[in-house]
Amino acid sequence: MSDADYDRILYFHDADLHEPVLVVGLEGWIDAGFGANAAINSLLGSMKTELFASLETDYFIDQRARRPIVKIVNGVTTNLTWPEIQVHAGTDGDGADVLLLVGPEPDFHWGDFVDLIVDLCDRLGVRMVVGLGAFPGPVPHTRPLRVVGTAPAASEHLLHALTAVDGEIEVPAGIMSAIELGCAEAGIEVITLWARVPHYVASLPYPMASAALIDALAAVAGLTVSSAELRARDVDAQQRIDDLISNNPDHESMVQSLESQHDREEPMIEEPIPTGDELAAELERFLRGEDPN
Repeated sequence: MSDADYDRILYFHDADLHEPVLVVGLEGWIDAGFGANAAINSLLGSMKTELFASLETDYFIDQRARRPIVKIVNGVTTNLTWPEIQVHAGTDGDGADVLLLVGPEPDFHWGDFVDLIVDLCDRLGVRMVVGLGAFPGPVPHTRPLRVVGTAPAASEHLLHALTAVDGEIEVPAGIMSAIELGCAEAGIEVITLWARVPHYVASLPYPMASAALIDALAAVAGLTVSSAELRARDVDAQQRIDDLISNNPDHESMVQSLESQHDREEPMIEEPIPTGDELAAELERFLRGEDPN
C-alpha cells in the first residue's frame, strides 16, 4: 500500500504491539439480539484502551444513510457528531495486545477498505483477525446457545473449536466476508464468530449471545476475556422471556417444538407457530411493561 493510501487514516498512533489480535465489530450488518454490539462494548468497557487509528469516514460512509447527530441548544446549532470508524488498542487479562475495529460498516469502497485493514494487520504483525456477528435462527432460548464460524480455506482449522455447519448457502455478504478473503490472500489467520439467536428475540437485547461470542473469542484466539458481566445481565432477560412464554400457550408450544428439534437435531416438524416478528413485537411490549395478552 502506498503512502497516499494511508491518507485515509486521519489519526494513527504507531505503538509497539506484539502479535495483537484484531477484533472486528462493525455495525450495520446482521446482529440479532445486538449480540456483537454488546460483546464489543463489553470488551471496550473491560479493557483500558486508547484510540489507535481513525479512518476517513467521508470516503467510506454515506452520510445520508448514517446521518451525523446535531446538538441544538436554545435554537443554536452548536456542533455535529460524525460517525467514526476507529481502531482502539488495549490488552486482555494477561497483558496480550488486542485491537478493536469499531464503528459503522462502510457503505462505499469496500475494496479500498479491505486493503487498508489488511495492510494495517500486516504492518502491525496481527496474528489473527476475529469478526463478531449474530443471526436469528429456529433455536430455543432454553438450550445452550451455539456459536458457529465462517473462515476461508486457509483458516478452516479454526472452525474445529466451534459447532460444525454442514451444507451450502448463498446469502448477501457483510464487509467481514470481504475482510476474510483479503486476510487469506495476505496469509493472515481470520475467522468470523456467529451467535445463533432465537428468532423470536432477535430484535431485543440478548446478553447470552454476547456472552457466547466473548467465550468463543477467548477459545479461538487464546485471549483472557470474561463474559461474567454479560451472563449476569442475561439472568433477568431469560426470566422475562420465560414469563412471557409461560403466559401464552402458542408460545409454549412453539418453544417446545424448537426444543424437540434441538434435542433430536432433526428438521423442525411442520406446525403453525407465531412468526418471529409477532413474537418480537410481543416481547417488546412486555419489556415496556405493557399487557401482551
